[in-house]
Amino acid sequence: MENNFDIIVVGGGHAGCEASMAAANLGKSVLLLSMDSLGYAKMSCNPAVGGIAKGQIVREIDALGGYTGIVTDSSTLQFRMLNKSKGPAMWSPRAQCDKLAFSSNWRKILVSNCNITLYEDIACSFLIENQKILGVRTVSGLIFKSRAVILTAGTFLSGKLFIGTQSLPGGRIGESPSYGLTEQLVSLGFSTERMKTGTPPRIDISSVDLSNLPVQSGDQNPGRFSFLDIPSSVQKNNNQMLCYVLHTNPAVHEILKSGFNLSPLFTGLIHGKGPRYCPSIEDKLRVFPDNDAHQLFLEPEGRSINEYYLQGFSSSLPYDIQIDALHHIHGLENARVYRPAYAVEYDYFDPTQLRASLQSKIFYNLFFAGQVNGTTGYEEAAAQGLVAGINASLFLDCKDPFILRRDQSYIGVLIDDLISKGVDEPYRMFTSRAEYRILLRQDNADQRLTPLSYSIGLADKHRLELLERKYSSVDSLLSLCSSKSIKPDVANPILSPFSTSISESKKLIDLVSRPGVALNSFLPHVSRGTFPDDVVESAEIAIKYRGYIERELQLALKMKRLENLKIPDNFNFSSLSGLTIECKQKLEKYKPATIGQASRISGVSPSDISVLLVYFGR
Repeated sequence: MENNFDIIVVGGGHAGCEASMAAANLGKSVLLLSMDSLGYAKMSCNPAVGGIAKGQIVREIDALGGYTGIVTDSSTLQFRMLNKSKGPAMWSPRAQCDKLAFSSNWRKILVSNCNITLYEDIACSFLIENQKILGVRTVSGLIFKSRAVILTAGTFLSGKLFIGTQSLPGGRIGESPSYGLTEQLVSLGFSTERMKTGTPPRIDISSVDLSNLPVQSGDQNPGRFSFLDIPSSVQKNNNQMLCYVLHTNPAVHEILKSGFNLSPLFTGLIHGKGPRYCPSIEDKLRVFPDNDAHQLFLEPEGRSINEYYLQGFSSSLPYDIQIDALHHIHGLENARVYRPAYAVEYDYFDPTQLRASLQSKIFYNLFFAGQVNGTTGYEEAAAQGLVAGINASLFLDCKDPFILRRDQSYIGVLIDDLISKGVDEPYRMFTSRAEYRILLRQDNADQRLTPLSYSIGLADKHRLELLERKYSSVDSLLSLCSSKSIKPDVANPILSPFSTSISESKKLIDLVSRPGVALNSFLPHVSRGTFPDDVVESAEIAIKYRGYIERELQLALKMKRLENLKIPDNFNFSSLSGLTIECKQKLEKYKPATIGQASRISGVSPSDISVLLVYFGR
């Protein structure tokens, strides 16, 4: 077996898979080292992709030429576009997936790439010489050499599982943790901390009384994540699986509270910080003591298995407490459990030790991606893996790094937040984190990012042609809306439920700009041809929100000037007079690459930025 590669990717999760494919598609030989060669991109927790802001990230991954969207579409059990009652900046696609098919489909993609070698083993140390990573050593004694390494070890670095007073080593239940890498990196100057995540019990759906449970179904006309012209699995057969809604109750809460004295969260066994936005059920009871009920969801994990995921019931309480509480939830009185809920504690590295390329500031040929950077979620991990894979390849080619700005993508917001602010809890993306979210919609990710990816050789010609064809049609439709007038006898029946009537002909673009008025309602009156749904959607958003879009573009342009003002590597900020002591300390710690990044560091004031502008502006 060949043991020399351009890039070694350590970890076969969502970040590792995207990193491997990006590097391989840019022409690099890649070794993907994973402890489970049948479990690539395993859906350890909820087998769902997307959701608020996360759906936008997946569409951005796809627009850049990544694969998470494609794999999701081929594995979808149910598709929903969330927040449709709000503005388009908030629309977020989400798909419930078949977890077995998801991993299988990822493996097919990895195997099909001749630049990728798959190997099952556990990395235990890096080969280091003269401040350079030369490869990795595995627990079986093998040595693999490379010119760059991407660490995507997820929750496996010194991973520890907790169920009540019982704890055991593991990154996932039934899977061994990884030791050695954290200890070695700490000895070399890296900063590390512990974080905690958790997962709910898995329920045998055949043991659940579904007769009186509210149903949550998918969209009547399901969409997809990928911009490629390939129908998703549910678009082909329109066979979506159902989810079910349940609720806890006071009796359930009392049972759960009886186990608080045995919860590792409350007894001090778990030291890592857990995700605030996805708390365990015991955390919910502690933080919201007056709530009589908490909503839960039963969600399918596959078409060929009876296993359902009980979203909202993450826990580390003892097994008997979990079972007793479950049996007091309406519908679960006789439920059988395939696997109990448990918590995982693991090592992560301070992401402020990274550049915007996800390249280490200590070892230039070492890159970090995924939960090792303090994030949570498949989508955030996959996005980082894609960026790390791209930049490791560009680094080996001695090319400038691929950096996405905050006004270009949610991925840019994610990475900038990590390297500029660090994390004190598992980082999860929300639309509220993006100051330019009207620009960063899920519908226009291809327009924003595919040309950038094509310019570095990742997105292929077919993607670019699809993009050009789509927006040529959008331009044609916008031109049609600007030129065509609608008479009152045609317009008023359409307008009547939403808006005041008109007494004289109006341009179509003016009518569509009114709230609630759909462009599709007028198209049969002005065009004999038909336009694809995504074209109509993009044109309608451009019409209705043009004022907001133009305003955000102007704001982004002003901020871009700060992003273009570079700060030299290893600049001595303490030498600048006029900066506050706190500012000097923060700038010395984080070493921002631009004035824009410096402005987002906590403790750096507007007056400090003015001093930097005066100095570097010269």
